[in-house]
Amino acid sequence: MTNADVNMFDDLVASVAQLGPVMRADLDELVRIDSVSAPGFDPSPVRRCALTAAGQLEAAGFHGVRLLEQDGAHPAVYGEIAAPVGDAPTILLYAHYDVQPQGPDELWNSPPFEPVEIDGRLYGRGTADDKSGIVIHTGAVRAYDGRPPVGVKVFLEGEEEIGSVHLDGFLGEHRALLAADAIVVADAGTWSVGVPAFTTSLRGLVDCVIEVRTLEVGVHSGMWGGVFPDALSVLVRALATLHDERGRVAVPGLARGGSPPVEVEEMSAREQAGVLDGVSMIGVGSISERLWFEPSVSVLAIDAPPVAEPINQLLPSARAKVSLRLAPGDDPEQAMEALLAHLKGAVPWGAVVAVTPGTVAHPFSLDATGPAYDAFRTGFRLAYGRDAVDKGAGGSIPFVQAFSEAYPQAALLLTGAADPTSQIHGPNESLDLGELHRSALAEAVALRVMAG
Repeated sequence: MTNADVNMFDDLVASVAQLGPVMRADLDELVRIDSVSAPGFDPSPVRRCALTAAGQLEAAGFHGVRLLEQDGAHPAVYGEIAAPVGDAPTILLYAHYDVQPQGPDELWNSPPFEPVEIDGRLYGRGTADDKSGIVIHTGAVRAYDGRPPVGVKVFLEGEEEIGSVHLDGFLGEHRALLAADAIVVADAGTWSVGVPAFTTSLRGLVDCVIEVRTLEVGVHSGMWGGVFPDALSVLVRALATLHDERGRVAVPGLARGGSPPVEVEEMSAREQAGVLDGVSMIGVGSISERLWFEPSVSVLAIDAPPVAEPINQLLPSARAKVSLRLAPGDDPEQAMEALLAHLKGAVPWGAVVAVTPGTVAHPFSLDATGPAYDAFRTGFRLAYGRDAVDKGAGGSIPFVQAFSEAYPQAALLLTGAADPTSQIHGPNESLDLGELHRSALAEAVALRVMAG
């Protein structure tokens, strides 16, 4: 990028720099709301967060801001700014305002819903995933004082963390309203702090709950142990069959393989994941292959008596939640059938078993070429001083598949400000505040480039 090219965006650089306190205040305001969308949590903070985000959109210059409602769903938030000229493209900006539960408070170094800045990072649930995405979008539009050179629509979802369960309903009712030439999903992340990235592949997801029963009620473990099995022993034997001796997923019939665009170094991966000394890696192939192009299976939870409350009895029943990530190219419906069949067939000793299917999310691959990608590559070069990395992601974003099917002609871009040390979904989630400002500047520049 030449000096002349850089000078074309001096006004945006200055504007985003001045917006720092406003963007920080907006993020703080959102993080203070415990907008956990999961069943069993109070839904009123989720709606309050939707209304707060709607107010921030209006303050940034969006028009027609309103909540989109579906029966039984947390609301989505919509706003728009019409294109200044008829042939200018329209860009749909996506983020989600719902968050994961905070987990045990004692694992947090600061209150999960009170933003705290330490060494340039802002700590709190949702700082990175994904309330920062909302602030990136409003920051990019604020850089133009609410008058960007392209048409802009924004869609903020309130159910991403529970699998976007009502997204098909929103798309069915509002398909024309949300149509755009490009869709920017600010729910991914960077390669590392100071190194921007496009996410070009996502793994899919299926999960289920397995329950085993061996007895009508619990009975004395001394009187009957060694004759009849307890349910927890049955369950752990079944769960142990999910991996082979190398730690590879042992469920048959799953898709595997792909060529990663960049490699992840082992020491970096261990540091970012917080792996304890002496713990081995599992699976085969490079780390990038295992993270992005191989399936993985995890036991997320087990229902059983806590160790602090033992009873000398054979447990009559036990259950667990199992999550299976799918490589790009796999079929979630077939993978679900394979997982259920494997678990049912793995239960020993004639125990009664029920396996209930749960979430389904499609894997996805993106073509990171075309005018929209060129525009964002320009934005990243100016904001970060270096080219963006194309990378995969081990996680799933149900929104991507749904919008790709609804708008097959629209370019899809996965960006975001979270970095690999942000600990999204875990305790002490955080965001590097410099990434927030660089991401907003990159998006503002990209909007100008897309305007032509």
